Amino acid sequence: MKLVPRNYYLDDLFDNFFAEEENSLKCDIYERDGKFHIEMDLPGYKKEEIKIESNKGNIIITAEKQREEKDESKKYLRRERVYGKYQRSFYLGNIKEEEIEASFTDGTLMIVVPKQEEKETKKYIEVK
Repeated sequence: MKLVPRNYYLDDLFDNFFAEEENSLKCDIYERDGKFHIEMDLPGYKKEEIKIESNKGNIIITAEKQREEKDESKKYLRRERVYGKYQRSFYLGNIKEEEIEASFTDGTLMIVVPKQEEKETKKYIEVK
């Protein structure tokens, strides 16, 4: 039971003081069997709200959630859910862009990016 009335003094001033940045989409990236694996937590998103782009070795993940329409019958006491566009990008180097696979299950986005074999480009120059 709370004895101090709601919105008294500095009620929620420090609620998010130590919270991490809201725009950070948390992920793990690891390599296994010649492929990069990206696992990103996107709870509350639908797969239609997620876009994955590949460009010259960069993987760009964008998640965008639109604000719901205003409902005048609702009187919010607290509103914490975040709306907007969030984006992360990762440079993975030489990859097979045409073979990238992605799936979205239970709020977790999983992307498998096959690595391209590195070709020897070293060239020796003769000194004259």
